[in-house]
Amino acid sequence: MEITKVPHEVLTKKALEVPIEEIKAGEHARLISDMKKAMFEHEGVGLAANQIGKDLAVFVIDIKTADAYKVPEAYFNPEITEYSPETELMEEGCLSIPGYYFEIKRSKKVMLKAVNEHGEKIKIKARGFLARVFQHETDHLNGKTIKDRANG
Repeated sequence: MEITKVPHEVLTKKALEVPIEEIKAGEHARLISDMKKAMFEHEGVGLAANQIGKDLAVFVIDIKTADAYKVPEAYFNPEITEYSPETELMEEGCLSIPGYYFEIKRSKKVMLKAVNEHGEKIKIKARGFLARVFQHETDHLNGKTIKDRANG
């Protein structure tokens, strides 16, 4: 599966919210499966739907990270509701900007609210690497990339 690259328009706008009824009905199960496969094939840690050209507010994280932090792999309509004032600078790459790595300042801890792939509302307090992944993928769904973060 092809990864959508910068400067494609789908990567520059806020993704459309996914109705809970559709999630509960399993209408996006194939999309989640395809996203996990594409992320694995391209050796990513996370992947937002707009990175495969789909204008939907959903991202997935790799199974190793999900298992390590005991969190789900798929997140619909994610929103970060709290950012810690403590930040950390770390190099990040992005499948939509191949070959480029930027030093990005991110909060060390965040609170993420979302809907899991069963249509249940969830809240997760994340810290460290997971917090960084959540911020990176949520940025994608809000039309931002690491290039935007690095330049401003």
